[in-house]
Amino acid sequence: MKKADRQLLMLLGVALCVLVVWWAISRGAAEPTALPSSTSSSAASSPSASSPSASSTASLATPASGLDTIAESQLPREARHTLDLIRAGGPYPYHQDDQTFGNRERILPRQRAGYYREYTVETPGSEDRGARRIIGGADGDRYYTDDHYDSFRQIEEGR
Repeated sequence: MKKADRQLLMLLGVALCVLVVWWAISRGAAEPTALPSSTSSSAASSPSASSPSASSTASLATPASGLDTIAESQLPREARHTLDLIRAGGPYPYHQDDQTFGNRERILPRQRAGYYREYTVETPGSEDRGARRIIGGADGDRYYTDDHYDSFRQIEEGR
C-alpha cells in the first residue's frame, strides 16, 4: 500500500471518528437526563403540563422556583401577548423564539438540558429584540425577565 493511500485511509478514519463523536454528543444533549424535580406528581403526570406551550391558568400548576413572582395581569401588554402566542404554539415573530434556553446564568432552577424554551417580548422603540424575554419550562413554569437574564420573576398565570 502506498504512503498516499495510507494517509487517505487515516484521514477518512479520523473524519469518521469525529462524525461519530459529534453524533453521540448531539444525541446525548437532545435526550433528557433524569434529575430530581421539584414538581408535584400531579403536575408531572398532567399531559397539558408537559409542554411549555400548554395553557396553565393557575400558579399552583407550576413548580415553585423560590424566585419573586409577578401576576400575569401585572406584565407589560407585550409580555401578555407573548404568553398568548406561547399558549397558541406560535407563530412567533423571531426565529430565535421557541428555541432552547440554556440557563447559563443559573438563576432559574436547575433542570435537564432542553427543559427551558425562550420567547421574545417586544420592546417598543427597540431596533432589535430588546432585553425582555419569557422563559418557559417543560412543566409549564414560566419566567419573565426585563433585563436580559440578569433577573427573573416567575409568572403567576391567571392572576
